[in-house]
Amino acid sequence: MAAAGQPRPLRILIRDLIVTLVVGGALFALFDLINRHAIVLTGFGGANLLLLEAGAILLVGYLFTRAVTGAATAVMQLRGDVSRSHVVRIFLTLLIAAGVVFALFTIAGVSIESIFLGSALAGIVLGLAAQTVLANLFAGLLLVFADPFRVGDRINIVSSSLGAIAPSYPHEMMYPLYGGIVEDVGLTYTVLRQDDGGTLQVPNSVVLSGLVQHPEGQGLRTVRVRMTFPQTIPVAAVEAAVADLRTVVALPPPGVARVSFEVIDVSATSWDGVVTVVTSNLKDTMIRDRVLRSVLARVAPPAPTPPAAKPGPTS
Repeated sequence: MAAAGQPRPLRILIRDLIVTLVVGGALFALFDLINRHAIVLTGFGGANLLLLEAGAILLVGYLFTRAVTGAATAVMQLRGDVSRSHVVRIFLTLLIAAGVVFALFTIAGVSIESIFLGSALAGIVLGLAAQTVLANLFAGLLLVFADPFRVGDRINIVSSSLGAIAPSYPHEMMYPLYGGIVEDVGLTYTVLRQDDGGTLQVPNSVVLSGLVQHPEGQGLRTVRVRMTFPQTIPVAAVEAAVADLRTVVALPPPGVARVSFEVIDVSATSWDGVVTVVTSNLKDTMIRDRVLRSVLARVAPPAPTPPAAKPGPTS
């Protein structure tokens, strides 16, 4: 039950629908009276009467749209998600507008079937051209109704549609995180505010088909960096380099696993290790750069000593 001062969607819908039914019923009765008794209006011919009927349909359509969208807005207010109510209003308005257009075609004596059949090819072409737009539109509506996140939430998006990082190890393919604070969920784009002040406009279809992560704490995330070392480099040297990362990487609060190192593969000439960093920094490239620099500074082999010059022939 709605609290005092909060909108009641059902009450709003019933009230506005009653107004719509009263106005629509009165207009229907009026035009039925005119048509049944052949009442001639001075100065009005058939075309003018048709315009009056079209105006009546538009008026009833407006009142019905107002009733439905008003109730939908009240529902969104009860959910505490007013910022996204405009998406629902626009979608409902478009649906009702399509119905009004069909009604106008009907009173004008235009066959809807002939219009669809005559423009089938054009409809296919337009449908293919607008496929991306329609996909984003319906994805935006699903995001509003499913409510996986709200304005003000911090999220990270992982999607194969946004490109991947292909490092030296084919089986280590990585999909970067695109994250930030949700600013808006529109009809076609979800807007994210990044920590550096920039914005990301992610297509709704990508958000719907991707993996949406809600980071814990202060936006913590995990960055994985894999490296290959020759057998001449001891594991202890790399572990010492990993210990140095505590001073060069933006780390989370105490009590959270910060940096870890694992040996994951060994061959006759080399071995592979993975450094895992849990951090609040959202830039993969920056974390990878700092990890690699720290490790290279510790384990880089010394520069080869140039061979001594051979003594020249004695005279």
